[in-house]
Amino acid sequence: MAHRTAPSRSNTTGLVLAGGQGTRMGGVDKGLQPLAGQPLAWYALERLRPQVSTCLISANRHLDQYAAWGVPVLADTLPHYPGPLAGFLAGLAACPTEWLLTVPCDSPFFPADLAQRLAACAQEHQAPLVLAAAPDAQDVLRPQPTFALIHHDLAPSLADFLAQGEHKIGLWAARQGRVLCPFDRSGDAPLRSFANINTLAQLQAQGQALPAA
Repeated sequence: MAHRTAPSRSNTTGLVLAGGQGTRMGGVDKGLQPLAGQPLAWYALERLRPQVSTCLISANRHLDQYAAWGVPVLADTLPHYPGPLAGFLAGLAACPTEWLLTVPCDSPFFPADLAQRLAACAQEHQAPLVLAAAPDAQDVLRPQPTFALIHHDLAPSLADFLAQGEHKIGLWAARQGRVLCPFDRSGDAPLRSFANINTLAQLQAQGQALPAA
């Protein structure tokens, strides 16, 4: 096994995943839908910036609009919107650091210490892949697979997995010996931190939780 440097802010790149089809929003580009005066993905990017050394955006439409935020924009290298793993792969290919931290564009309230805690978990378990996990409404700990800290050495296995027609993050992650990092401490508010905004109605409701820009 190749030597891995412990993840830290200086050797971790952040990737905002905004390349989906937005099916449950009627096919719109979800990341660009307005939330309290700003595009939804903008919140994820701004929340991610202080936690990593540099940022990227995974997108497949309106690339110029995302690029206007001053970060590189990566389109999938695979056709037909194969899902978040294609974004992972594009991010790993472009990542200038040893580690990649991914977050979805539709969770604007994710933890401000996400990178720090995933990194600590990776170091503790000497793991090349860590997924956030949070308790659901029934207090059952559930993986949050698009919140992932990934070592760049996993890129070949991910490319092979996608080439076989597979798309499920959980399956690929399990094969890499993924470790779960629980966000269940007092004060974590996991139901809010990891909530996904999937519909326009949810977007409108969540807009009341943020001040207008």
